[in-house]
Amino acid sequence: MEKRLYRSRVNRMLGGVCGGIAEYIGADPTIVRLIWALIALFPPTMLVGIGGYLIAWLIIPEAPAQ
Repeated sequence: MEKRLYRSRVNRMLGGVCGGIAEYIGADPTIVRLIWALIALFPPTMLVGIGGYLIAWLIIPEAPAQ
């Protein structure tokens, strides 16, 4: 079976993007959320963090119902 990136239905806070990335790479969702929040909080990378999340939310499909 091919490994695919999906937005998480289980580990979601807002859109499931960080939870889906964590499931894909086999990491703790809290760590992924913290890294993403740090990227989004600092002014030089704020646009990348917030814009990247919104784009990922639109592009990454939601995990199929099981």
